[in-house]
Amino acid sequence: MSFLNQLKAQANAVQAAKSVAQTQAQIEAQARLERTETACNTTWTYLSEMAHQLNILAPDGPKFSVDGKTPWPSMKLVDFRVDFRKKTLSNRELFSSMGIGWEVVPSQRKLGSGRVTVNFLPELKKVEARLAAGNIEHQRFQVRHAQTQSIQAITFEYRTQAHASISVKPDHDLGELSFRFSNVSGLAVQIASWSADLIQESFLDELAKLVMSRPSRLFPTPD
Repeated sequence: MSFLNQLKAQANAVQAAKSVAQTQAQIEAQARLERTETACNTTWTYLSEMAHQLNILAPDGPKFSVDGKTPWPSMKLVDFRVDFRKKTLSNRELFSSMGIGWEVVPSQRKLGSGRVTVNFLPELKKVEARLAAGNIEHQRFQVRHAQTQSIQAITFEYRTQAHASISVKPDHDLGELSFRFSNVSGLAVQIASWSADLIQESFLDELAKLVMSRPSRLFPTPD
């Protein structure tokens, strides 16, 4: 065999190996897509049924506090609703996102108000972050020294009502689902991703426990 033919044989072998690798990669990518879409269908079915049941139950809400010291009154969860979006990929409809949202309101269904005063920067940042996370209607006032007019503290007056939600965004390429929990177990936003293989009824049961303010393996209670 001439040296040129040897080169041709080597090149053919490399091309064959690349073709096998590409075919295997395509098979694995399609498998990840299918697993992700299955997880999305499972999640959507669970969230839809959970919303229906919780609208009947109107369960107790989590213990909220803007400053970590001043507790809100007893709260309950109401007005659960679900939604989803889809996208088209290679002439196929796939889940693009989905979510469930609800309102956290006083148990007596009468809007209340609260007031906290902070005078240290770390506490101020925490209060601002919690108010922002809950999209809580509030007003901010500066407390000034009577003589020097220097700012001594910041007072916040706010409504004791918040919006909570769980949004889900699948990544079909990676084979995982990203969950964004907003004000579910506290006035905070938590984000985490899990493999589509893990998204089964037992996993979603832990999600439901989190919504119901019961111990869950998904997240510890935020500070």
